[in-house]
Amino acid sequence: MSGGSYNYLCHASADEMMNKVSDLQDMADRLAGLSYASDAARETQELLLIVRQFENRIEASTNRLHDVWRAVEWWDSCDSSEDSVKAALDAYREL
Repeated sequence: MSGGSYNYLCHASADEMMNKVSDLQDMADRLAGLSYASDAARETQELLLIVRQFENRIEASTNRLHDVWRAVEWWDSCDSSEDSVKAALDAYREL
Protein backbone atom coordinates (compact mmCIF):
# COMPACT_ATOMS: atom_id res chain seq x y z
CA MET A 1 0.00 0.00 0.00
CA SER A 2 1.38 3.40 -0.91
CA GLY A 3 1.00 6.72 0.86
CA GLY A 4 -0.37 7.42 4.30
CA SER A 5 2.92 8.06 6.07
CA TYR A 6 1.58 11.46 7.14
CA ASN A 7 -2.08 10.43 7.35
CA TYR A 8 -2.71 11.75 3.85
CA LEU A 9 -1.81 15.30 4.84
CA CYS A 10 -1.74 16.18 1.16
CA HIS A 11 -5.54 15.66 0.98
CA ALA A 12 -6.46 17.55 4.13
CA SER A 13 -8.87 20.45 3.81
CA ALA A 14 -8.37 23.71 5.67
CA ASP A 15 -10.76 22.70 8.45
CA GLU A 16 -8.96 19.36 8.87
CA MET A 17 -5.60 21.06 9.42
CA MET A 18 -6.57 21.81 13.02
CA ASN A 19 -6.38 18.07 13.70
CA LYS A 20 -3.15 17.52 11.81
CA VAL A 21 -0.62 19.46 13.90
CA SER A 22 1.51 16.38 14.52
CA ASP A 23 1.46 15.42 10.84
CA LEU A 24 2.38 18.98 9.85
CA GLN A 25 5.31 18.94 12.25
CA ASP A 26 6.45 15.56 10.97
CA MET A 27 6.25 16.78 7.38
CA ALA A 28 8.12 20.00 8.20
CA ASP A 29 10.85 17.97 9.90
CA ARG A 30 11.09 15.58 6.96
CA LEU A 31 11.33 18.42 4.45
CA ALA A 32 13.92 20.20 6.61
CA GLY A 33 16.02 17.06 6.41
CA LEU A 34 16.17 17.34 2.64
CA SER A 35 18.85 19.81 1.61
CA TYR A 36 16.88 20.77 -1.49
CA ALA A 37 13.49 21.36 0.22
CA SER A 38 14.21 24.19 2.66
CA ASP A 39 11.62 26.49 1.05
CA ALA A 40 8.85 23.90 1.36
CA ALA A 41 9.98 23.10 4.92
CA ARG A 42 9.82 26.78 5.82
CA GLU A 43 6.32 27.21 4.39
CA THR A 44 5.13 24.07 6.17
CA GLN A 45 6.51 25.49 9.45
CA GLU A 46 4.71 28.76 8.72
CA LEU A 47 1.45 26.87 8.19
CA LEU A 48 2.01 25.02 11.45
CA LEU A 49 2.52 28.34 13.23
CA ILE A 50 -0.71 29.69 11.73
CA VAL A 51 -2.64 26.64 12.93
CA ARG A 52 -1.19 26.95 16.45
CA GLN A 53 -1.94 30.68 16.59
CA PHE A 54 -5.48 30.00 15.42
CA GLU A 55 -5.92 27.35 18.13
CA ASN A 56 -4.67 29.80 20.77
CA ARG A 57 -6.99 32.56 19.56
CA ILE A 58 -9.98 30.21 19.53
CA GLU A 59 -9.18 29.02 23.04
CA ALA A 60 -8.80 32.57 24.37
CA SER A 61 -12.07 33.74 22.80
CA THR A 62 -13.91 30.63 23.94
CA ASN A 63 -12.69 31.16 27.49
CA ARG A 64 -13.88 34.78 27.48
CA LEU A 65 -17.27 33.91 25.96
CA HIS A 66 -17.96 30.72 27.93
CA ASP A 67 -20.19 32.24 30.60
CA VAL A 68 -22.10 34.38 28.09
CA TRP A 69 -22.77 31.42 25.82
CA ARG A 70 -23.83 29.26 28.78
CA ALA A 71 -26.20 31.95 30.06
CA VAL A 72 -27.87 32.33 26.65
CA GLU A 73 -28.09 28.56 26.21
CA TRP A 74 -29.63 28.08 29.64
CA TRP A 75 -32.05 30.98 29.10
CA ASP A 76 -33.14 29.57 25.74
CA SER A 77 -33.61 26.17 27.42
CA CYS A 78 -35.75 27.81 30.13
CA ASP A 79 -33.19 26.92 32.81
CA SER A 80 -32.41 30.53 33.73
CA SER A 81 -33.57 34.05 33.00
CA GLU A 82 -32.56 37.00 30.90
CA ASP A 83 -31.03 38.48 34.05
CA SER A 84 -28.41 35.70 33.93
CA VAL A 85 -27.50 36.74 30.40
CA LYS A 86 -27.19 40.37 31.43
CA ALA A 87 -25.01 39.44 34.42
CA ALA A 88 -22.79 37.27 32.24
CA LEU A 89 -22.45 40.10 29.74
CA ASP A 90 -21.51 42.53 32.51
CA ALA A 91 -18.78 40.14 33.70
CA TYR A 92 -17.60 39.58 30.12
CA ARG A 93 -17.30 43.31 29.49
CA GLU A 94 -15.15 43.72 32.61
CA LEU A 95 -12.51 41.32 31.25
